[in-house]
Amino acid sequence: MSFVTDYPAASPLVAVEHFLKRLSVETDCADVAAALASGEQDFVLLHVIGAPEAYARRHVPGAIHLPHRQISAERMAEWSDDTLFVVYCAGPHCNGADQAALKIARLGRPVKIMIGGVTGWEDEGHPFVTGSAPGSLLAIAAE
Repeated sequence: MSFVTDYPAASPLVAVEHFLKRLSVETDCADVAAALASGEQDFVLLHVIGAPEAYARRHVPGAIHLPHRQISAERMAEWSDDTLFVVYCAGPHCNGADQAALKIARLGRPVKIMIGGVTGWEDEGHPFVTGSAPGSLLAIAAE
């Protein structure tokens, strides 16, 4: 027996339930990039890292800067109640996206984390935008 099989695998039914739950609260950089590139963005992308300098230095195209500490009912009222939010932070070493997602969920809003954050986006070779405006992946592609 290997270390892999020391513990038996879950039944397919348990596995389906587990992975469906994970996918209901997570998305990845490739899926976000595909939505941005196709112009079919059906979510609001939030860059939740606190420092405005970090956002200005580089952020995912189309992302709005909303630090997780600034998420509030008043701020979220800008969007309809059924708006899906996708949040990201610096990467796997950062829990800012988890904090943001928790706050948004507690406000009764749908939310997913973009796993990998800035690190994952960079690792996959996707372009960044600089400056204080959200920018657009479609605009980058047109250049």
